[in-house]
Amino acid sequence: MATLSKRSTIYLDPTLHHALRIKALETSCSMSKIINEALREALSEDAEDLAVFDERSDEPLVSYEQMIKRLKQDGRI
Repeated sequence: MATLSKRSTIYLDPTLHHALRIKALETSCSMSKIINEALREALSEDAEDLAVFDERSDEPLVSYEQMIKRLKQDGRI
């Protein structure tokens, strides 16, 4: 069973709109499909980031000075 799509008006930068139209033509995909896939990917990354924040919420805080000291000790800076 197909889900119903919701209609929305968005305003794109003219350069992005042009690039999107070209990609749609080259890939034989609709502009809507390309935008939906890009949004799903971006929102998925946000969800993954939030999950990591939740997992690490009980870890002790490290001050900026402590982090700089650790990075120097490890030879990273």
